[in-house]
Amino acid sequence: MKRLYQSLDVLWLLLMGMTLGTTAVAENAHPGLWMTVVVAVVVGIKGRLVVDHFMELRTARAPIRHLMNAYFYVFPTLIVLASLYPERLKEWTTL
Repeated sequence: MKRLYQSLDVLWLLLMGMTLGTTAVAENAHPGLWMTVVVAVVVGIKGRLVVDHFMELRTARAPIRHLMNAYFYVFPTLIVLASLYPERLKEWTTL
């Protein structure tokens, strides 16, 4: 049991490090496609870590696990697409 808590502590530190790292980079970086891709990848990685280890969905039924995992592939992809095609997105969402 102690080993489980130690691994969760390490994962939590990793998540915090990724959050602080992307925050620091976002404060100083020029916004562009590469920054958007980095943010999207980090969102996906962090989401998968939370779903698998903190929500313990690795042992959940397959449909639930697959839907949650798909969420962290779909939304980062949507973030990148919104960055690539902002005018098209504006057209689709304007009344």
